[in-house]
Amino acid sequence: MAKVYDGIDTRLRQFIESQPVFFVATAPSGDDGHVNCSPKGNRDNLVVLGDHEVAYQDMTGSGVETIAHLRENGRIVLMFCTFEGPPRIVRLHGRGEVVTPGHPRFDELAGRFPPHLSFRAVIRVDVERVSDSCGYGVPLMPFQEHRQNMDHWAEKKGAEGVTAYWAEKNAVSIDELPGLPGVALSRKEG
Repeated sequence: MAKVYDGIDTRLRQFIESQPVFFVATAPSGDDGHVNCSPKGNRDNLVVLGDHEVAYQDMTGSGVETIAHLRENGRIVLMFCTFEGPPRIVRLHGRGEVVTPGHPRFDELAGRFPPHLSFRAVIRVDVERVSDSCGYGVPLMPFQEHRQNMDHWAEKKGAEGVTAYWAEKNAVSIDELPGLPGVALSRKEG
Protein backbone atom coordinates (compact mmCIF):
# COMPACT_ATOMS: atom_id res chain seq x y z
CA MET A 1 0.00 0.00 0.00
CA ALA A 2 2.68 2.55 0.94
CA LYS A 3 5.34 3.62 -1.55
CA VAL A 4 8.46 5.82 -1.39
CA TYR A 5 9.23 7.82 -4.56
CA ASP A 6 12.52 9.10 -5.97
CA GLY A 7 11.03 12.59 -6.17
CA ILE A 8 7.91 14.52 -7.09
CA ASP A 9 6.94 13.41 -10.58
CA THR A 10 4.28 15.01 -12.80
CA ARG A 11 1.44 12.89 -11.41
CA LEU A 12 2.38 13.64 -7.79
CA ARG A 13 2.77 17.33 -8.63
CA GLN A 14 -0.75 17.48 -10.04
CA PHE A 15 -2.11 15.70 -6.96
CA ILE A 16 -0.24 17.95 -4.51
CA GLU A 17 -1.09 21.25 -6.18
CA SER A 18 -4.77 20.33 -6.63
CA GLN A 19 -5.52 19.64 -2.96
CA PRO A 20 -7.61 22.43 -1.37
CA VAL A 21 -6.02 21.83 2.03
CA PHE A 22 -2.73 20.42 3.30
CA PHE A 23 -1.15 20.02 6.71
CA VAL A 24 2.27 21.14 7.97
CA ALA A 25 4.00 19.63 11.01
CA THR A 26 7.14 20.83 12.77
CA ALA A 27 8.68 20.45 16.21
CA PRO A 28 11.32 22.23 18.28
CA SER A 29 14.60 20.52 19.06
CA GLY A 30 14.97 18.44 22.22
CA ASP A 31 12.46 16.78 24.49
CA ASP A 32 10.65 19.93 25.57
CA GLY A 33 8.42 22.17 23.55
CA HIS A 34 5.28 21.66 21.57
CA VAL A 35 4.89 19.75 18.32
CA ASN A 36 2.85 21.80 15.87
CA CYS A 37 0.48 20.68 13.11
CA SER A 38 -1.23 23.38 11.06
CA PRO A 39 -3.89 23.11 8.35
CA LYS A 40 -3.25 25.30 5.30
CA GLY A 41 -5.79 26.29 2.69
CA ASN A 42 -4.51 26.03 -0.85
CA ARG A 43 -5.84 28.71 -3.19
CA ASP A 44 -2.75 28.54 -5.40
CA ASN A 45 -0.69 29.06 -2.22
CA LEU A 46 1.57 26.06 -2.80
CA VAL A 47 3.84 25.28 -5.75
CA VAL A 48 6.08 22.38 -6.65
CA LEU A 49 9.36 23.96 -7.77
CA GLY A 50 11.12 20.75 -8.74
CA ASP A 51 11.44 17.05 -8.04
CA HIS A 52 12.75 17.82 -4.54
CA GLU A 53 11.56 21.36 -3.82
CA VAL A 54 8.22 22.92 -2.87
CA ALA A 55 7.20 26.27 -1.47
CA TYR A 56 4.07 27.67 0.08
CA GLN A 57 2.78 31.10 0.97
CA ASP A 58 2.75 31.44 4.75
CA MET A 59 -0.20 33.52 5.88
CA THR A 60 -0.77 35.38 9.15
CA GLY A 61 -1.81 33.12 11.99
CA SER A 62 -2.49 33.36 15.66
CA GLY A 63 0.90 31.74 16.21
CA VAL A 64 4.26 31.46 14.54
CA GLU A 65 5.27 27.90 15.40
CA THR A 66 6.27 26.72 11.91
CA ILE A 67 8.54 29.71 11.37
CA ALA A 68 10.10 29.39 14.83
CA HIS A 69 10.71 25.65 14.48
CA LEU A 70 12.20 25.99 11.00
CA ARG A 71 14.55 28.71 12.19
CA GLU A 72 15.66 26.47 15.03
CA ASN A 73 16.13 23.13 13.26
CA GLY A 74 14.57 23.10 9.77
CA ARG A 75 12.59 19.85 10.18
CA ILE A 76 9.20 19.77 8.42
CA VAL A 77 6.64 17.43 6.90
CA LEU A 78 3.78 18.41 4.59
CA MET A 79 0.83 16.05 4.28
CA PHE A 80 -1.82 16.03 1.55
CA CYS A 81 -4.87 13.77 1.63
CA THR A 82 -8.00 13.36 -0.41
CA PHE A 83 -11.41 13.91 1.14
CA GLU A 84 -13.17 13.26 -2.19
CA GLY A 85 -12.56 10.54 -4.77
CA PRO A 86 -10.06 7.71 -4.40
CA PRO A 87 -8.31 7.64 -1.00
CA ARG A 88 -4.69 8.77 -0.91
CA ILE A 89 -2.19 10.41 1.45
CA VAL A 90 1.11 11.95 0.29
CA ARG A 91 3.81 13.11 2.69
CA LEU A 92 6.81 15.31 1.89
CA HIS A 93 9.55 15.18 4.57
CA GLY A 94 12.39 17.63 4.37
CA ARG A 95 14.23 20.69 5.56
CA GLY A 96 12.41 23.99 5.48
CA GLU A 97 13.58 27.55 5.14
CA VAL A 98 11.75 30.77 6.05
CA VAL A 99 12.02 33.27 3.20
CA THR A 100 11.04 36.84 4.11
CA PRO A 101 11.57 40.21 2.38
CA GLY A 102 15.28 40.93 2.08
CA HIS A 103 16.13 37.26 1.42
CA PRO A 104 17.83 36.82 -2.00
CA ARG A 105 15.02 34.57 -3.30
CA PHE A 106 12.05 36.38 -1.76
CA ASP A 107 10.91 38.33 -4.83
CA GLU A 108 11.30 35.31 -7.12
CA LEU A 109 9.32 33.01 -4.81
CA ALA A 110 6.72 35.56 -3.69
CA GLY A 111 5.94 36.30 -7.34
CA ARG A 112 4.62 32.76 -7.75
CA PHE A 113 1.71 33.40 -5.37
CA PRO A 114 -1.38 35.60 -5.41
CA PRO A 115 -1.05 38.87 -3.45
CA HIS A 116 -2.57 38.86 0.06
CA LEU A 117 -2.31 41.42 2.84
CA SER A 118 -1.82 38.56 5.32
CA PHE A 119 1.18 37.07 3.42
CA ARG A 120 4.07 37.05 5.91
CA ALA A 121 6.68 34.65 4.43
CA VAL A 122 7.41 31.91 1.93
CA ILE A 123 8.18 28.52 3.39
CA ARG A 124 10.55 26.73 1.00
CA VAL A 125 11.20 23.02 1.52
CA ASP A 126 14.05 20.86 0.27
CA VAL A 127 12.19 17.56 0.03
CA GLU A 128 14.23 14.58 1.23
CA ARG A 129 11.51 11.91 1.25
CA VAL A 130 8.34 11.54 -0.82
CA SER A 131 5.87 8.83 0.15
CA ASP A 132 2.24 7.93 -0.18
CA SER A 133 -0.18 5.63 1.59
CA CYS A 134 -3.72 4.44 1.09
CA GLY A 135 -5.74 6.97 3.05
CA TYR A 136 -8.48 4.40 3.74
CA GLY A 137 -9.09 5.92 7.18
CA VAL A 138 -9.66 9.47 5.86
CA PRO A 139 -13.38 10.31 5.73
CA LEU A 140 -15.19 11.35 2.57
CA MET A 141 -16.22 15.00 2.78
CA PRO A 142 -17.25 17.30 -0.03
CA PHE A 143 -15.24 20.49 -0.52
CA GLN A 144 -17.54 23.52 -0.53
CA GLU A 145 -15.30 26.55 -0.79
CA HIS A 146 -12.40 28.38 0.80
CA ARG A 147 -13.25 30.63 3.73
CA GLN A 148 -12.92 34.36 3.16
CA ASN A 149 -12.39 35.24 6.84
CA MET A 150 -8.63 35.87 6.54
CA ASP A 151 -9.13 38.16 3.55
CA HIS A 152 -11.81 40.17 5.36
CA TRP A 153 -9.76 40.34 8.57
CA ALA A 154 -6.68 41.60 6.71
CA GLU A 155 -8.65 44.14 4.66
CA LYS A 156 -10.22 45.53 7.85
CA LYS A 157 -6.82 45.81 9.58
CA GLY A 158 -4.95 47.15 6.54
CA ALA A 159 -1.24 46.66 5.86
CA GLU A 160 -0.10 48.59 8.95
CA GLY A 161 -2.58 46.77 11.18
CA VAL A 162 -1.45 43.36 9.94
CA THR A 163 2.21 44.29 10.50
CA ALA A 164 1.33 45.50 14.02
CA TYR A 165 -0.43 42.16 14.64
CA TRP A 166 2.75 40.30 13.59
CA ALA A 167 4.80 42.39 16.02
CA GLU A 168 2.35 41.67 18.85
CA LYS A 169 1.37 38.05 18.20
CA ASN A 170 4.09 36.54 15.98
CA ALA A 171 7.38 37.73 17.54
CA VAL A 172 7.88 34.50 19.52
CA SER A 173 6.44 30.99 19.53
CA ILE A 174 4.51 29.44 22.39
CA ASP A 175 7.84 27.95 23.52
CA GLU A 176 9.50 31.40 23.41
CA LEU A 177 11.50 30.68 20.24
CA PRO A 178 12.10 33.61 17.87
CA GLY A 179 9.37 33.90 15.25
CA LEU A 180 9.08 37.22 13.45
CA PRO A 181 11.02 39.41 15.90
CA GLY A 182 11.34 43.09 15.06
CA VAL A 183 8.85 42.78 12.25
CA ALA A 184 9.51 45.54 9.79
CA LEU A 185 8.67 43.59 6.68
CA SER A 186 8.20 45.57 3.53
CA ARG A 187 5.21 44.45 1.57
CA LYS A 188 3.91 44.69 -1.94
CA GLU A 189 0.20 45.27 -2.04
CA GLY A 190 -1.85 44.22 -4.97
